[in-house]
Amino acid sequence: MFLRRLAAIPVVLFALASVVFVAIRLLPGSPATSLAAGGNTASAEEFGANEERITKALGLDQPLLTQYGHFLDDLVHLRLGTSFYGSNSVLGLLGDALPATVELTLAAMTVAVLIGVVTGVVAALRKGSWIDTSTRAVATVSFSLPWFALGVLAIVVFGVWLRWLPVLGRLPSSLDYRPTTGFVLLDAILQDRPELLWPWVQHLILPAITLALSMAGFITRIVRASVLEVLGDDFVRTARMKGLGEGAVVRRHVLRNAWLPIVTVLGLQFGSLLGGSVVTETVFSYPGVGRLLVQGVLQRDYPVVQGAALAIALLFTLVNHAVDLLCTVLDPRLRKG
Repeated sequence: MFLRRLAAIPVVLFALASVVFVAIRLLPGSPATSLAAGGNTASAEEFGANEERITKALGLDQPLLTQYGHFLDDLVHLRLGTSFYGSNSVLGLLGDALPATVELTLAAMTVAVLIGVVTGVVAALRKGSWIDTSTRAVATVSFSLPWFALGVLAIVVFGVWLRWLPVLGRLPSSLDYRPTTGFVLLDAILQDRPELLWPWVQHLILPAITLALSMAGFITRIVRASVLEVLGDDFVRTARMKGLGEGAVVRRHVLRNAWLPIVTVLGLQFGSLLGGSVVTETVFSYPGVGRLLVQGVLQRDYPVVQGAALAIALLFTLVNHAVDLLCTVLDPRLRKG
């Protein structure tokens, strides 16, 4: 079954690529218009001639089906094209941006899981108490707040008022950082540059927490519901009757059997984190795939938008397949099925 799902990945990516190809071209405006302007004060005739020349050079004068055919041919041969602005390779741009997005998403996921699991278990064990009520209320509020509102609030409070943390970028501009792998932590080890670590962590804290808080509220409610369901099972009562302490019961029996729905939800929420990274990276000027996607949409840079959307979809799809595999490890019944 797992191999069949892996085989479905190209189909999913093809469908998404087709949707993105059409959607970006339905937006008003054309890349040739902004490229023809180029910040110069040209006459109407010169502008029109430049726009026509650029449109033809980019192949945008061809019928949509012809453009789509060229796009599919490039996609089959793993060619994502070049940016309309600067002629940079889309693969190169993604190679520079993808590590930043992966770092941000993993950091946000780690924070969200730690907060959500701890608060969810505590709320379930204290069902009906003020702790349970307060935890659920805070979880609901954090889950309801939009990412951009949390991001702006974090910038104002921790960046402007308190001046505790940097609010823009991934590393200070004063640091001479030349990527080896693109992942700052690995590069700091490989290049023997420990001075990169603390500035990197400082720049990562606010965007990661902004992403994590919303997801943590959702995880809290899921963990609480899952733990409460397991607490009512017969084997938990049997374990208590045998004299096991509450901590041992929770560790050995409750959490072990409550993990399956939690892991499933985490896989789905990873996609939400990737979607949230588009907003968060833009708010914090974090140089990831999300920010690259937003810039591409604003500039009508078709190859960049298509490449960034495919990269996000591929990450989401791979993570969900990894979660499916993990679920079969956690639950033997799924392996039998």
